[in-house]
Amino acid sequence: MNSDRRHVLALLAGVAGGAFLGGRPAMALDAAQARALIDTALGEVYAVINSGQQPARMYQQFETIFTRYADVDIIARSALGPPARQISAGQFAAYRQAFQGYIGRKYGKRFREFVGSRIEVNGARPLKSFYAVTSVAYLNGRAPMEVEWHVSDKSGRDLFFNIIIEGVNMLASERAEIAAMLAARRGDVATLTKDLQQAG
Repeated sequence: MNSDRRHVLALLAGVAGGAFLGGRPAMALDAAQARALIDTALGEVYAVINSGQQPARMYQQFETIFTRYADVDIIARSALGPPARQISAGQFAAYRQAFQGYIGRKYGKRFREFVGSRIEVNGARPLKSFYAVTSVAYLNGRAPMEVEWHVSDKSGRDLFFNIIIEGVNMLASERAEIAAMLAARRGDVATLTKDLQQAG
């Protein structure tokens, strides 16, 4: 992934995550609701970016946004891969909690790069069993970039579970990074979880 895509992903990942909660039946989501979710999430991200708060406080707020608007469960499972099906529910819950904190710190540290930038949401369309929300990111000194958000309500809430930046898949990128970290720890998810609590 080139540096421009990493910069955009850093901003957008501050938005990504959420928990499974009971609620509306599947497919109650429509294009307007999918677009509204992304508009609202981006508004909160930019409020944090431009707040002038201390970095540690901003990282906490990015993690909160992450858990509010994206499907942390799906993202965390995808990043971990097959081991997510092999560990206990308690082990996965601990990993998931560590993962969301790791994402908040990892991408939150790059917030200064996005002061004065903007992302314009253009529309939404049905795609398979979810909605694709299209947008354009305008970053200072860089060419505009197309960003697509994948939004679903299968968890019982409207949440997004993936971001495609100029064709680059966020889930795939995180999966590769977590796989490398896990391999370096000889497949020990407990050790990975412990290290993720401090990483980022």
